[in-house]
Amino acid sequence: MDSRTIVAPMTPAGVSAVAALRVSGPDVRKVVGALFGEKALGTLAPRHASYGTARMPDSGDVVDSLLYIFFEGPNSYTGEDVLELYPHGNPLIVRRLMQAIRSIECVRLAEPGEFTRRAFLNGKMDLAQAESVADVIHSANLAELKNAHRLLGGALSKKVLTLAEQVKDISARLELDVDFAEEEADPDFEGWGKRFEGIRASILGILDSFREKSSVGRLPLAVIYGAPNAGKSSLVNALLGEDRILVSNIPGTTRDFVEVRLFLDGGEIRLVDTAGIAERATDELDALSMEKSREILEEADMKILVVDSASHVIARERSDRGNLNPDFIVYSKSDLMGVPDGSSEAAMTLTENALRVSSKTGEGLADLRQAMNKTLFKKVENSEDFWITSEREKACLEEALAGIDCALDQLKNNPAVELVAFEMQLVRRALQSITGEISSEDVLQSIFAGFCIGK
Repeated sequence: MDSRTIVAPMTPAGVSAVAALRVSGPDVRKVVGALFGEKALGTLAPRHASYGTARMPDSGDVVDSLLYIFFEGPNSYTGEDVLELYPHGNPLIVRRLMQAIRSIECVRLAEPGEFTRRAFLNGKMDLAQAESVADVIHSANLAELKNAHRLLGGALSKKVLTLAEQVKDISARLELDVDFAEEEADPDFEGWGKRFEGIRASILGILDSFREKSSVGRLPLAVIYGAPNAGKSSLVNALLGEDRILVSNIPGTTRDFVEVRLFLDGGEIRLVDTAGIAERATDELDALSMEKSREILEEADMKILVVDSASHVIARERSDRGNLNPDFIVYSKSDLMGVPDGSSEAAMTLTENALRVSSKTGEGLADLRQAMNKTLFKKVENSEDFWITSEREKACLEEALAGIDCALDQLKNNPAVELVAFEMQLVRRALQSITGEISSEDVLQSIFAGFCIGK
């Protein structure tokens, strides 16, 4: 990878009030002069917002009037001189501004992850922190976002550094024993086993916190089902706070499942409204719709059975819910129930997982949202105050764990100081690989290739 000045948009394509572009490299000042004129260079101050009119370097045509901020290296994201520009979010302006910057000699389009890669190479962050940048961007809920910020702040790096220092100290003592092995009696290994076990427990604790990215980044799926005309679509609209799904008094209005996104306190979820499930299908299309509803229910992280409490129409699945096992039973249309007389089904005692809701008045909606949030975003306890999602970091930890196990085996069965010292060298190198103290070009390419271009 060359060290030329690079440029890329930091915001996604599309219309917005403001867009953002980033330029990094040795020719950032040259870019400022080419866009805003030589006078702008005279007033350029680090970390101060400036306002100017950007022009095409060749023709002088106006591109846009915008704010820009200069960050002087090494006090920048990448450790190099950095320029951030904030034009209006018209895609035509962004594209034209990119063309203007790329027309300047020695400026090229950034590769995916190249800004963060330069930050790593310039010592602004270690490799574990660099990997967590992608997690910060793609976190699907608040718990994942908090964890990503912990990793970016160095939670894993600090623990790994501590372990590596402990191994380094042990290795130094072992190497000393190797150097003087001929002059001394057999080395005293008393106490080494406890130190090795302590390091092993710490490594195992981090490994136990591992979660696959596929499970971490997946949005939870909540599925609403019930009899035709039970109020399922109205409930979805009420939860969203807008009319997103067609609602009618005619049973069977929803023929296929409809998926929307709902934001809860803990994060975003996928919410699915299904076709009504009746005791008998009215036609072939109705049978197919009910089959589709059952299929999506099999994938659900949460099943919400909706029962019309006004007409007491209960889907057959309510009696079969031992198979579907709904997480919640929502008695809808509570505003139409009237005053219970003590003998009607409306006056029944609600079970622990049942709620009364009115999509019209909003009764019970807050309780339902709170219950959904508590179930879908459960607090996960683990031995660490963070978890890891990187397969690379997991592999490094497993390698370190294998080395510790070999060293313990050597201590127990064949306490040869040279062999124990060799295993501890491997452990330390495996730990150092996590933070990038030891890394190869192939590893770096693999990590940063999955980043977005502007990061």
